[in-house]
Amino acid sequence: MAENIYPIYKQMLGREEKERLLGQHGVMVWFTGLSGSGKSTVALGVERELQKRGLVSQILDGDNIRHGINSDLGFSVEDRRENIRRIAEIGKLFVGNGIITLACFVSPTEEIRRMACDIIGKDDFLEVYVSTSLEECERRDVKGLYAKARRGEVKDFTGISSVFEAPENPALSINTGELTLEESVMAVVNLILNKQ
Repeated sequence: MAENIYPIYKQMLGREEKERLLGQHGVMVWFTGLSGSGKSTVALGVERELQKRGLVSQILDGDNIRHGINSDLGFSVEDRRENIRRIAEIGKLFVGNGIITLACFVSPTEEIRRMACDIIGKDDFLEVYVSTSLEECERRDVKGLYAKARRGEVKDFTGISSVFEAPENPALSINTGELTLEESVMAVVNLILNKQ
C-alpha cells in the first residue's frame, strides 16, 4: 500500500502564504476538563470574540466530532486514544492553514494530551485546563450523564468510573465555577492574542 502513496506536500502552498493571506497565525487551543466543565461554552465565546477582532477560528467539539468522523469509536481507553489522534491530525491541518483552532475534548490523560501536542507541534499547542470541580460539573449535569454514570448506566465515564489526570503545566487554567463566562473567554482570547 505505502508504495502507491505519493504525497504532494512540497508542491502545495506553504503555511506562511496562507497566514499572510489571513493576517493571522494558526494555533491550537486544546481545552481539556471534565464533561460539563465549560469547555464548549468558553470556546463558543472565544470564537465570537475572535470574529469581532477579524480573526478566523474553527471549533472542533467532542460531541460534534463523535457524531461524524469518529462515530465508529466508543469510550474504551483505545477508542479514546484513537479519537484524540484523529482530532490532532485534523487540527494540525487547520493550524497549518493559519486557522485558530479551538479543540474541546475531555482528553483525560496526560499521555493522550502529550500525543496530541506531539502531532500538532509544541510551538502551536496551547493547553487550556478548564478546572471546574467534579461537584460543579455534576451539579450542572447538562447532558444527564453524571446521573447515569452514578447509576452504572454509562460505563467508562471520566471522573466517575474512569480516571481524569489534571494537566501538570497548562498554558492556562480557568475554573468556570469561579470565573464569569466573560472572564474565562477573555483569558483565553488574551492567550491567543499573545501568539499573533
